[in-house]
Amino acid sequence: MEFRFTGCGSRLLLRWLVAGAAWAATSAAFAETFHVRLSTVPIEAATAAAIAGQGAATAELDGTRLTLKGSFAGLKGAATTARLHEGRVTGVRGPAFADFSVPAAQGGNFTAEITLTPAQADGVRHGRVYVQIASASAPEGNLWGWLLP
Repeated sequence: MEFRFTGCGSRLLLRWLVAGAAWAATSAAFAETFHVRLSTVPIEAATAAAIAGQGAATAELDGTRLTLKGSFAGLKGAATTARLHEGRVTGVRGPAFADFSVPAAQGGNFTAEITLTPAQADGVRHGRVYVQIASASAPEGNLWGWLLP
């Protein structure tokens, strides 16, 4: 089968086809954005007095490069650790796979750039990855939030 483009209208059609192909090729390269609502981890009667606070973050995933920007406030003790975890599905806890820094305070801002494996990036895209911040008053976890589109 052979296609021939002739005339002014055909050139315009060819330009649109080339522009569309270029857009499709570059649109896959744009970063994906995710939002995180940081809230208290599940509270039991024994831990209720030590756990408080809230926060929010955004995450951009560009290939396997994850950039987090967020803030938190209201912890009852200074933040000690911040980690990314991956569960089997959204809402199910899982093991930590990356640490990042947060201010050693009861609140503050944070940014982090983390290089993920392709499997971890897939976990982000499918809602299996969450942020967990621990504090001096709640060393097993104070705030957590899932990375969701």
